Amino acid sequence: MMSSGKSRVKMRPPRNRDSGDVNFDDSWGILSTAMQEMYRKNASRLSYEELYRTAYTLVLKKHAERLYNSFKTFVAQHLREIVSSELASLASNTTNSLLTSTIGGGGLTSTIAVPLAAADKREGGIRFLKAAKAQWDDHCLCMRMISDILMYMDRVYCKELQLPLIYDAGLALFRDQVIRNNEFQVGEHIYAIILDQIQLERDGDIVDTSAIKATVLMLESLTEDKIDGETVYSRSFEPKYLRSSVEFYTAEAEKLARECDSSQYLIQAEKRLQEEYLRAMSYLSVTSEPKVTKIVEENLITKNIVSVIKSDTSGLTFMINNDRFDDLKRLHRLCKRVDPEKTDLRSALMARIIQQGGEINQNALEVLKHPDKSKGVTAQNAATAAAFKWVEEVLGLKEKYDRILNETMDSDNQVQTSLTNAFSSFINQMNRCSEFLSLFIDDNLKKGLKGKTEDEAEAVLDRAITLFRYITDKDMFETYYKTHLAKRLLGGRSISDDVERMMITKLKMEVGFSFTTKLEGMFKDMKVSNDMMQDYKVHVQNTDPERTIEMSVSVLTSTNWPVSLSTIESHTCVYPTEIERIKRSFEKFYVDRHSGRVLTWNPNMGNADIRVAFRKRKHELNVSTYAMVILMLFNDLADGESLTYEEIKTATSIPDNELIRNLQSLAVVPKTRILTKQPMSKDINPTDRFSFNVGFESQYIRIKIPTVAYINKTETDSERKGTMDKVDELRRYQTDAAIVRIMKARKTLEHNILVAEVTGQLSSHFHPDAALIKKRIDAMLEREYIERSAENRQVYHYLA
Repeated sequence: MMSSGKSRVKMRPPRNRDSGDVNFDDSWGILSTAMQEMYRKNASRLSYEELYRTAYTLVLKKHAERLYNSFKTFVAQHLREIVSSELASLASNTTNSLLTSTIGGGGLTSTIAVPLAAADKREGGIRFLKAAKAQWDDHCLCMRMISDILMYMDRVYCKELQLPLIYDAGLALFRDQVIRNNEFQVGEHIYAIILDQIQLERDGDIVDTSAIKATVLMLESLTEDKIDGETVYSRSFEPKYLRSSVEFYTAEAEKLARECDSSQYLIQAEKRLQEEYLRAMSYLSVTSEPKVTKIVEENLITKNIVSVIKSDTSGLTFMINNDRFDDLKRLHRLCKRVDPEKTDLRSALMARIIQQGGEINQNALEVLKHPDKSKGVTAQNAATAAAFKWVEEVLGLKEKYDRILNETMDSDNQVQTSLTNAFSSFINQMNRCSEFLSLFIDDNLKKGLKGKTEDEAEAVLDRAITLFRYITDKDMFETYYKTHLAKRLLGGRSISDDVERMMITKLKMEVGFSFTTKLEGMFKDMKVSNDMMQDYKVHVQNTDPERTIEMSVSVLTSTNWPVSLSTIESHTCVYPTEIERIKRSFEKFYVDRHSGRVLTWNPNMGNADIRVAFRKRKHELNVSTYAMVILMLFNDLADGESLTYEEIKTATSIPDNELIRNLQSLAVVPKTRILTKQPMSKDINPTDRFSFNVGFESQYIRIKIPTVAYINKTETDSERKGTMDKVDELRRYQTDAAIVRIMKARKTLEHNILVAEVTGQLSSHFHPDAALIKKRIDAMLEREYIERSAENRQVYHYLA
């Protein structure tokens, strides 16, 4: 309750006339006097019971309308007096942006405009806001007391006629007579002051937020008459606030773009967003927060984010290259605010990854194209090193972007999808990616994982699987992997069967059982062969105990192993008499156990340990089967005798490419020069002559002589063409099978649907070309597996 003054107000009861009516003027005089005392803060000694009874009587005697209107007139008059006497002078002195100063001299005076200092503007504005708020508080208190007095009129008259209650009517009067006073523009002054205070704070000044908050609460308490939910704040002030924010942030965006690099720009943008959020939460209305935030986002982020990302000196590329993770995290946050899809960021990331991946591809292709330019290594080793380097660089790039994704972008699924698409794009642009990955795994499973723990080995294999996921033509990888696995298994060069099986398990988890069936069949063949050789050794001991030559044979199922191992024409060889006798002995042993089976010998995958006597000492040589056959020819030659290339070829029937490679290994490589060659050169020619190097020396008793074929791990162009031809042939078979399988199940199918379903079935192995599918459909038509519909040429029917 308000504090009272010194004088006591005496209230006289209304006089009743003979007619029983009440004198309105006298009663209103009592009530209006009491209201004046309330505004003067002298209300403590008023008799509220008497005042309530007076108002009650007026309503009861049908004077409610006059009472209601008189109340509104009284309050309106009082508020106008307050505005003119107390707020008008403050408004004129504190909200002007310019002061006037009169300069005299020589009898003349002139008036110039002088800008208000920031401190003067801040303090003057706050004084006005506090004065307006004080009048508001007094008015609200008086309205509560008056509404208590006129409570009966609220319940009976106002509710029946759906008029604003006394308290609400009093607030509406304050809105109309004070805030919207046309003469003194109090409301406009209030709005201008708040906007000035906000501008001062945006410029780094400190303002009295409590005074602004109190004023905002006043504006939010004043509602609009005919618009539900609208307040003076939302209807009158907020639009001005938002317009001024647009102007400020339009200029701010231009300034930041002009003066800041990308990192600073992002910091300032995020700082402004945080400032506006705190401003709305602390002293403006929470309803303004999303609106002003949108303005900041549109001007500071949407309009300039592309230029920030693409900046040559400080944009996304700079951030990635220099591990600016804080900047990347901030960039992701801001992009997500304005675009849930993060389109610009994702596009830029994809473009950068594809660019970096393209550089990795180009570097590898340059080495493959010009391997002779590599320093310190042979052309063959340079090509292999380029393959390993390509895999390591791709995996390194992937790990870097995985770290960026996890540490700066909260493992964002949409960004991850874009990264996956980008890596898949540039990896599959490298047409030798399957071969390179298989070589990488091959090298690790032979020697790279030696000495590593099981967890470390699994981590290396997981890295390989990461790259495998991106490869589209997985059947190409399968072809290379089967070839490399075959060499590891048959040559005994695998570091561990357990690690080999771990890799196959991982491949099975990625692409299914059908992908690894043949790989697992290769392991099964090796186990069966080992068991068979144990039985064969017992058989030899019983039937030929005097045999001095030991032989170990791996019997392979032709459908499980690489096609190259089962091609008879390319692996012909005339064995020495002793070897041929043992070979026939095993054939008889095998056929006796497996009637009806046929063995095809593949010497190109075998090796032999032979003991050779040189002039100074004997050495044990580990050589390929072909090299063993070649060396055995020199057993029957006297010292100094030689054989020509053509004589060796005729005696052994070894294919030219294999013969050249093995002769290079035996006669050209200095450390393993078991034969001498005339004339001495790196190349093998039909006119060359070879003789046994009886003077060969080495500090080692046991010497391994690898063939050039093992050194050159990457394929030549002709070898690659052969591999592609084999893969294309397998793809034709797979496509035919898919077409028949689908048509058999569906019976009738339209062309486009058939193509889509075939693509879906084959996509886990390779990306089928529509032209290939069309060609295979035509082949199925010719072979009468399917036929065209007579009514619609685009529809096929299955022929049982």
